[in-house]
Amino acid sequence: MDNANRTSVSDFVLLGLSERQDLQPLIFAGLLATYLVNLVGNSLLLGAVWADPRLRSPMYFLLSQLAVVDMSFTSITLPQALVQALTQRRAVPFARCMAQLFLFLAMGNMEGYLLAAMAYDRYVAICDPLRYVAVVTWALCLKMAAASWAVVIPHSLLHTIMAARLHYCGRRLQHFFCDVPPLLHLSCTRPFSNELVVFTEGALVVLAPFAFILASYARIGVAVGRLRSAHGLRKALSTCGSHLAVVTLFYGTVAWLYFRPASSYALGRDRQVAVFYTVVAPALNPLIYSLRNKEVAAALRRAGRKVLAWGA
Repeated sequence: MDNANRTSVSDFVLLGLSERQDLQPLIFAGLLATYLVNLVGNSLLLGAVWADPRLRSPMYFLLSQLAVVDMSFTSITLPQALVQALTQRRAVPFARCMAQLFLFLAMGNMEGYLLAAMAYDRYVAICDPLRYVAVVTWALCLKMAAASWAVVIPHSLLHTIMAARLHYCGRRLQHFFCDVPPLLHLSCTRPFSNELVVFTEGALVVLAPFAFILASYARIGVAVGRLRSAHGLRKALSTCGSHLAVVTLFYGTVAWLYFRPASSYALGRDRQVAVFYTVVAPALNPLIYSLRNKEVAAALRRAGRKVLAWGA
């Protein structure tokens, strides 16, 4: 398509989860309830980790960082979606759309790197328990967090700049936030360079922590296979169960949504999948860790008893 037919857009119109007016109250209620579960659950988890002396360890520092990322990740998209469902004001300025894209990519990728760091923590705890305290230190966890930010920020900036440089032939974005697939879908021509970066640099940055997680669990599987006692096996599965559940929730939808050509996107279906990835999974994470981690559950019970005693 030649330059004369290209449209320069100053804003995008987000179509949300559905264009049906009768569904908007239901969508608003569902998103609001899930958002509140996210904020309350992650806040309780964060408070328990930082208030309880028994949880002041490098492992729980990583868990607290995951709680912060989960709250931030959802807060980048959901407040806007709630306003749109309630008021039907769907126009988003171009600059705000690009800012949202950058923050969304940064937080989403940071979650993957934190899950990789937690997988290493679990690997050392099971495969080399006698050296755990010496290996998994505060300094190591801080370095892993800093290195993760050093990777995800340039990655997010690259994809945001490339999306901002596209020529768009429409304003109607079939999504409830600004994301890479629906933006590529609006491009006047096939965004070959963007797709190439997604499948090369993007795949490397996004899937590298997943490969690290798989390698860690392969070593853990070998170690667990050598265990002779049922008690040791149960303890190992309990140690890894919650982390495995969160990893499955996160990467299952990431692979589905992002690593396909733009021509194959089914945006109506993909935005429904995105709800699970961006809204439901971050709300489930604190519930998974609270229910499956005995130390976190005990800390929350102790905090609850203190609050009740203080109120009495």
